[in-house]
Amino acid sequence: MHDVIVIGAGGMGSATLYHLASSGCNVLGLEQFGIPHAYGSSHGSTRIIRLAYAEGSEYVPLVRSAYRYWQELEEMSGRKLLHITGGLDIGLETSWNVQGSRRSCLLHGLEFEELDGREVNRRFPGYRLPHSMRAVYQRRGGYLLSETAIAAHAEMARRRGAEILLETKVLGWESGARGVRVRSERGTHEAKRLVITAGAWTGGLAMSLRRFCRPERQVMLWTEPFGRSEFEPERFPVFVLDAPLGLFYGFPNHESEGFKIGKFHHLRQGVDDPGKLDRTCRPEDERVLREGIAEYFPRANGPRTKAAACMFTNSPDGDFILDRHPSHDRVFVAAGFSGHGFKFCGVVGKVMAELCLGRDPPWDIRRFRLTPERMDRWRAAGGL
Repeated sequence: MHDVIVIGAGGMGSATLYHLASSGCNVLGLEQFGIPHAYGSSHGSTRIIRLAYAEGSEYVPLVRSAYRYWQELEEMSGRKLLHITGGLDIGLETSWNVQGSRRSCLLHGLEFEELDGREVNRRFPGYRLPHSMRAVYQRRGGYLLSETAIAAHAEMARRRGAEILLETKVLGWESGARGVRVRSERGTHEAKRLVITAGAWTGGLAMSLRRFCRPERQVMLWTEPFGRSEFEPERFPVFVLDAPLGLFYGFPNHESEGFKIGKFHHLRQGVDDPGKLDRTCRPEDERVLREGIAEYFPRANGPRTKAAACMFTNSPDGDFILDRHPSHDRVFVAAGFSGHGFKFCGVVGKVMAELCLGRDPPWDIRRFRLTPERMDRWRAAGGL
């Protein structure tokens, strides 16, 4: 019998496997695809990391630790994962993005600058912002190589004794007084504890949480800039841009892949079956992203180099779910990362390992628990 089984070995699952194995656990990972793969939420080369956190100042201590974990993983694996470019949180003065980022910086003593649109355009020529816009610039913002990071976590977990079965679909599980039993295409596996880190597939594996973990189709677009030097990592900070056209995010031209842009909640397309996600980038997908490029990054509005579909898995309030399953004491769930979770992989892995081991995580995770109060808020807001 294993100490712990982890279902899903993507961003969060691979990190959970690593931290459990590092704690001396006999751990088994079950992944229905490969490591990494292009069917979930973490492909497409890069993900943003930032300390100025508009989503809530409670995230800042976690993301501070996340930087440390990424740097440690780089050292152990010998792989470059973290690229510091600076980060811009942009919007009108009254926008949640600017006000929330500023608040997080002030509460946690983060070094930052406030710039107007004119100053952003002058310092970073790839941008063309209206002068009325404001930006919170935090120099430690940047991006992670997401697929490389997943492979590194899995490799380090295996080095510490973890077993990971790939191309192994889970068919179901049950929990009892003595442990858990997981049925997969390869047979039955038993353990004392179970962790579900299955991304968009979480709802299918934990039906009572299905309505809390809602998959949504997203599309990422890469373009060939006209002014290539303006979009190199040394001259172009990552961004989150709250604009009249929508909430965009984007990246510099990493290793000649092109300027990369996405739009939060893209076309607001819910996904009933994540295995049947429409992965084709259609004209409407490109159009909504081109609108943002043409308006704010016209020098990047060159030919498309590639596009890819992925998924967000949204909780009703946009905050993470990190807790014991409400109906099964031996089962733990990390889900609902709502499009801003990847940077926290190392922290989430540590949290889930500590919960499995019956220890308190070293951070305040009350915001992410499945408390009755939180679920009542979801009901009141029509989220259930």
